[in-house]
Amino acid sequence: MSLVARYLEENGLSTVVMGSARDIVEECGVPRFVFTDFPLGNPCGRPWDAAMQRAIVGMALDVLNRAWMPRTTIQTPFRWDADDVWRENFMRVDESNREALARAGDERRRMQAEMKKGR
Repeated sequence: MSLVARYLEENGLSTVVMGSARDIVEECGVPRFVFTDFPLGNPCGRPWDAAMQRAIVGMALDVLNRAWMPRTTIQTPFRWDADDVWRENFMRVDESNREALARAGDERRRMQAEMKKGR
């Protein structure tokens, strides 16, 4: 998405990237970036939290209108939870969850194979 934003900008269309992977998006050099420090896949806020989502989209529209220099990044003030405990468990694999994750992966691969057969 970051490279698409750069292409669009080079062709006269202003863009704002909203994301949760600051290091990756900033490395790509997007013109405007709204960073939300949430688990990947949630750059617009927590699921079902419409007020937060509206606020974050509003921030994106504001940076689109007001960014005065290239590679502008703003960080939203929101937190996923009070103590950011999600970080401890995000993408964690250990003995407590290894078997369940392996089963889930096996099931996903089985379903993908079935879907390919049904084409």
